[in-house]
Amino acid sequence: MIDVARLAGVSGQTVSRVSNGFPGVTEETRARVLEAMTELGYRPNSAARAMRRGEFRTIGVVTFTLSTTGNVHTLDAIARSAAQEGYAVTLLPVAVPTQDEVRGAFSRLGELAVDAIIAIMEVHLLDASSLVPPPNVRVVVADSHAGDRYSVVDTDQAGGARTAVDHLLALGHRTVWHLAGPEESFAAQGREGAWRATLEAAGRDVPTALRGDWTAESGYRAGLLLAEQPDCTAVFAANDQMALGVMRALHEKGRSIPGDVSVIGFDDIPDASSFFPPLTTIHQDFDQVGQLLVESALRQIRTGSGEQGTTLVPTHLVVRESTGAPSAGR
Repeated sequence: MIDVARLAGVSGQTVSRVSNGFPGVTEETRARVLEAMTELGYRPNSAARAMRRGEFRTIGVVTFTLSTTGNVHTLDAIARSAAQEGYAVTLLPVAVPTQDEVRGAFSRLGELAVDAIIAIMEVHLLDASSLVPPPNVRVVVADSHAGDRYSVVDTDQAGGARTAVDHLLALGHRTVWHLAGPEESFAAQGREGAWRATLEAAGRDVPTALRGDWTAESGYRAGLLLAEQPDCTAVFAANDQMALGVMRALHEKGRSIPGDVSVIGFDDIPDASSFFPPLTTIHQDFDQVGQLLVESALRQIRTGSGEQGTTLVPTHLVVRESTGAPSAGR
């Protein structure tokens, strides 16, 4: 900075004002300083400026996996929303979903100098009282019931599941079978609970839920079992990938869709309309989830105070050709 000031014939304070974009410098002087910076190859030290200001303009993201549709689309939305606000994103995947690993990730992000942490949690690991974020680092959480301690943004899991079951019952199905997600998943638990409660409220039999791991392969294995159930006319899969596997198994076993069995998913992934037949599903607005996560993080950064409470993002039903009325007599 001293060298730039000497070459431009100005004070060090003027160089500082130009490099930080502050007003109060004439255009002629600003141009001379910028020319001197270019000639000397000078670049302002953003890390040093961040240390002085106590603001790093970086948001840390902790997640367990990038293999699920929800995590990938949510992360994409977070990155785009943060970039629009001039913030970078530091991603820290956690290999093993344990409280010790999450605690270590929070500590590591503190060392990496972030202003806030967004935790994309599919398991209940934010409930430990010993889990403490770094000092002055705000926390926002996706997919959790920790709204009493953190700002939480989540898809309306229960509302979406109710809509799926109501759609199938309205078509005339006596009950709805369910392929649930992993037991430890908060989203899967919400969808399964709402499926069960909706059937009970309608006075319908509640079949034993099958369980998958979000993959099409696990859906295929469950679909082979469902195909052997003569009274199964409707299936609600907890995500579209598992619904795809169910549909493959039903096709292989000679069960027509939706003539013999209606299938509905959850997510509305881009390929859902290209399934055979095109998949009826519950649409999640991952863009809005990511945007609201970033908005909450920035609001806490700017106000210097934490937030609590849960914001639910609505879902909606997308009807395609995989659902229909049950065959006569079924």
